[in-house]
Amino acid sequence: MASKQIAVLVAGSWGTALARVLADNGHAVTLWTRNPAQADEINRLRRNQKFLPGAELPESLAATSDLAAAVREADAVLFVAPSAAMREVAHAAAPHLRPDTLVVHATKGFEIDTLKRMSTVLSEELNRPAEEIVVLSGPSHAEEVIVRHPTTVVVASRDIRFAEAAQDLFMNDTYFRVYTNPDIVGVETAGAIKNIIALGAGLSDGLGFGDNAKAALITRGLAEIGRLGAAMGASPLTFAGLAGVGDLIGTCTSRHSRNWRAGSLLGQGYGLDEALERVGMVVEGVRTTKAAAELAVSHDVDMPITKELYAVLFEGKPPVQAVEALMGRVRTHELEEAAAFPPEG
Repeated sequence: MASKQIAVLVAGSWGTALARVLADNGHAVTLWTRNPAQADEINRLRRNQKFLPGAELPESLAATSDLAAAVREADAVLFVAPSAAMREVAHAAAPHLRPDTLVVHATKGFEIDTLKRMSTVLSEELNRPAEEIVVLSGPSHAEEVIVRHPTTVVVASRDIRFAEAAQDLFMNDTYFRVYTNPDIVGVETAGAIKNIIALGAGLSDGLGFGDNAKAALITRGLAEIGRLGAAMGASPLTFAGLAGVGDLIGTCTSRHSRNWRAGSLLGQGYGLDEALERVGMVVEGVRTTKAAAELAVSHDVDMPITKELYAVLFEGKPPVQAVEALMGRVRTHELEEAAAFPPEG
């Protein structure tokens, strides 16, 4: 495949790791950051010490704080801004994008004010048809990708041509494998909601509970993801794949996970603000819990784990009482919820 010019917005841990993948694949990559000092550190020292300490970045990866310069000649733009900043970054980039530029995002969350998925936000701000937007998701910690540990992800778009174009950019035969999926609703919903369940898994560990509790929480969390996804029009098969159960397991069981770490600190008795300060980076699951609670109401979907985590995060409910509330729910039949995963066809 011919080398492409690619802009990556922004230079957090995941953006930097994906920029490394693209550079390894022979592309000319420009990593954009608002912070000129961070750009200078990347260009001179080949480091992004705040977000990926100790990782050495390739010479073929350049950084800049000039957004227009980063995207003006780009064949593809990868948006990895936090969900809270996605609309602002997309709005700023829009005047400088060529009409034929491929647009991909790798952010897992909803826009809190509108409850919109990131692909919808990009479609609106970039004035692009929704079918042209691609999302990259799946079990993929930046700390492992940056050191080239084997990783498998999925790229989703309603139009297979755009998904395959993104697949060509990212896939290599050494450590980064990429599948395509047409279900962008399911991939984005699963990627966002699993962060809530990871908060719960961390909280369980922080309280000192064992594997039994965490396994149950992950399994019942998948049921919540499936119920909401089905209500939003997603394919049930997506939740059995990389963006669903794959990402859920990876995020709920790894100490690399910001959401797990934040939940663990909450379980140990730290307040939300202190927990977030100790993590030191964006914890998408906190904002997503607000959005998911509203989505559950608007779609009339039962999401008890999300409901209890909302109470812990925003209403001051003690974590132990949240666990007691989940354990004390009215008894039911597990397969009564199989309707969340109806057969296709």
